[in-house]
Amino acid sequence: MLGNFKGALFDLDGVIVDTAKFHFLAWNRLAKELGFTFTEHHNERLKGVSRVHSLEILLDIGRISLSEEKKQLLAELKNKWYVEYITDMDANEILPGAKEYLMQLRNNGIKIALGSASKNAPMILENLKITELFDVIIDGNSTSKAKPDPEVFLLGAEKLGLAPEECIVFEDAAAGVEAGKLAGMRVVGIGSTDVLKQADYVITGLFELVG
Repeated sequence: MLGNFKGALFDLDGVIVDTAKFHFLAWNRLAKELGFTFTEHHNERLKGVSRVHSLEILLDIGRISLSEEKKQLLAELKNKWYVEYITDMDANEILPGAKEYLMQLRNNGIKIALGSASKNAPMILENLKITELFDVIIDGNSTSKAKPDPEVFLLGAEKLGLAPEECIVFEDAAAGVEAGKLAGMRVVGIGSTDVLKQADYVITGLFELVG
């Protein structure tokens, strides 16, 4: 179905685990502190986007202008709240079929990388007890450019020792799908075909690929 590939690169949020609800709680809390309403519809704009860029979007929604120093403090505050929310995560939070598909790939000799904007990715993988299923972890601590820039996926392929055309990307966000395509990789979108129009193939979850 997906053809031959030697490497698989996975986004974290919305693909392996659903941390979107925890991000929403933290951003919503921050918006309330700033005196405006942040909805789940607004939250869709933050999917697959770095923390700093997400804050810029949030401030734009609230029509608030702040100094760079204040922005940095708010970004750190949001992350502090988010970390509090995810500290108690465990393996039960893994999305259906995700662990099984990762193991299936490993058993077939496919190299696996994480390609996430999250700076908390290592902690989340540890909490989920699936760190050992990844050959390479590229997160927000490893990159300087946010999706849709292809940096995270190009770096992932490089660390795996593979050419971009030998890799396939699994993403749930439009910005991530675009990043994968710009990297010269095939992309499997996880979610809605209406949102992930650039993806080569769209599924509702990794459970569809297990077997």
